Amino acid sequence: MSVNVIFGSDAGATRGVASRIAKRVQGKAIDIATATKADFENCSLLILGSPTYGAGDLQTDWELGGLDKLGAANLAGKKVALFGTGDQVSYPDSFVDAMGLLYDQVVAKGAVVVGFTDTAGYDYTASKAERDGRFVGLALDEDGESSKTEKRITAWISQLL
Repeated sequence: MSVNVIFGSDAGATRGVASRIAKRVQGKAIDIATATKADFENCSLLILGSPTYGAGDLQTDWELGGLDKLGAANLAGKKVALFGTGDQVSYPDSFVDAMGLLYDQVVAKGAVVVGFTDTAGYDYTASKAERDGRFVGLALDEDGESSKTEKRITAWISQLL
């Protein structure tokens, strides 16, 4: 199985998570700033990730061209998984919202989203990434719960593969 992990990151936490995931699935971690249309299309599993900024915004590189690249890609029937990093304490009403924004984009393109996760064990008040009581992907809080990240990544990857 070929896996591309496309991510946006400024401070480095999401880059670190993307690298860990890519290594575990023997895939490639690709920064959205340098990603091409082919990077979205030429893999059997596409994993997308973004931190959530402020009141629920996507990472800057996703906003400045990344969404256009995603929009140009043919994702019909493509297996896509999502992950997001956020801060439950400082932003409890927009926790991992960026992951929800990416979910809406890929679903509109006809992708098949895999890797939904349970919301139990998180402490937030609202999230655009929550649908029908579950997260649309892997939600991580590298600010307040980094000790839980490895266990969450392991469980999520076993579900994907």
